[in-house]
Amino acid sequence: MARDLGVREEPETIAGHPRGIVTLFFTEMWERFSFYGLRAILYFFLIATAADGGLGLPKPTATAVVGVYGALVYLLALPGGWIADRVLGARKAVLTGGCVIMLGHVCMAVPVGGAAAIWAGLALIVAGTGLLKPNISTMVGRLYPDDDNARRDAGFSIFYLGINLGAFAAPYVVSKLAADGRWHLGFGAAAVGMALGLVQYVRGARHLRGTGDAPGHRLTPRERARFTRGALTALAAGAAAMTLWAVSGTLTVDRFTVALTLLTVCVPVAYFAYILLGDHGLTAMERSRMKAYVWLFAAAAIFWMIYDLAPTVLNDFAATRTDLRMFGFSITAATTQSFNPLMIMILVPVFAALWVRLGDRVGAAQKFAFGLFMIGVSFVVMALAADLAQSGRISVWWLFWVYLIQVFGELSLSPVGLSVTVELAPRAFRSQMLGVWYLSFAVGDAIGGQTARLLGHMSQPMYFTSLAAVALVAAAVLLGFAHRLRVLMGERREEAVTGPA
Repeated sequence: MARDLGVREEPETIAGHPRGIVTLFFTEMWERFSFYGLRAILYFFLIATAADGGLGLPKPTATAVVGVYGALVYLLALPGGWIADRVLGARKAVLTGGCVIMLGHVCMAVPVGGAAAIWAGLALIVAGTGLLKPNISTMVGRLYPDDDNARRDAGFSIFYLGINLGAFAAPYVVSKLAADGRWHLGFGAAAVGMALGLVQYVRGARHLRGTGDAPGHRLTPRERARFTRGALTALAAGAAAMTLWAVSGTLTVDRFTVALTLLTVCVPVAYFAYILLGDHGLTAMERSRMKAYVWLFAAAAIFWMIYDLAPTVLNDFAATRTDLRMFGFSITAATTQSFNPLMIMILVPVFAALWVRLGDRVGAAQKFAFGLFMIGVSFVVMALAADLAQSGRISVWWLFWVYLIQVFGELSLSPVGLSVTVELAPRAFRSQMLGVWYLSFAVGDAIGGQTARLLGHMSQPMYFTSLAAVALVAAAVLLGFAHRLRVLMGERREEAVTGPA
């Protein structure tokens, strides 16, 4: 997205960084507190009986709901970035998104309206996060001059710390409040977290010094009218389709999640076809790099398919199969969701130093393959834990080690994926490609949410083993093609790209 035009005063700084980084740090920290707080208890709320204040959904259905919920959050990041770039500007998009998120949590927190209020609340949170999430990251980048790469990288590291602080604290706080069926109190805590983020965002707006105030490429009046007509038509068509489906008597939560999963998978397929088959003036090298990127995208989707089973399948395992005591203290099952962000905060500097030391001796494909290998190994450990748990509850430390292994995989794939997405993006699609990267999260979450249905046909150990096998085979395939992918990406000169492929 284009930077705001015009000359700005030199911003005041704190520890060498623009003061605005503090505003964005706390906004994102509280938004992630609300997001991960809800995520930690949502599955348990969905499967709880009506007598216990929940919706009483079957476990496979609840897992699918959480999966498509996560998928839609990432899916809407693409239009959310577009709306900011063309209509609202990043600053208003973040403010609007935060307000919508808070309203969503309030819908879920107020104990009236039954299931309808819950679904409405989730829909609002999805829409609001789609506006806020991509654009607050954009604003972090815009705080720094174009040529100040070192400080910008450090600024993103600070911002990333805020994300993980919110994600670390939320499961413990929200799950404690929601214990014993106090679900709406837990949802209320998420609403309060987002409200705190909004208050300090508005109060700290002066420190942003105009960053993100104007859209990068504002729509002309004619384009705005066409966009409005198109949006209203799409909403009307969607509402009509849902109404007809409901009237037919065949609409169920299960079928709706399957439909959303299929939609989520179709979006990146269509988008890659549009990029590779359309007439966009791509050079031979750009086309070659996009073909390599499709492989990496598929690998990332497989990774997230397994990784994002944490708030559902692994959360359920913690509640039903483990002894929830650590260092002599009892914890809630949802508190195990704090293991991941804690270890990320500890290990990020280690991996950052490692990649600098390795340089380009290890390419993106090898790093992705290692990430897939580690996520596969984590589920091999889960299979062993599930086998032991058939004889009685096991130590919750098994899950700690599983999450530690997964963090090694995440830090090998996630930041590398962001970097390689920017590196391989065709010039014509440069401002959109980070949104495309988030689609890999969406595909993985949506498909992963459907995998819990396998538990109705196989044992837990076999389920974990099967998903581990998928990841390990994908890692082996990717590693086997690593050299070819480096050629396609232009990292090796053994084969020249001589023309359109």
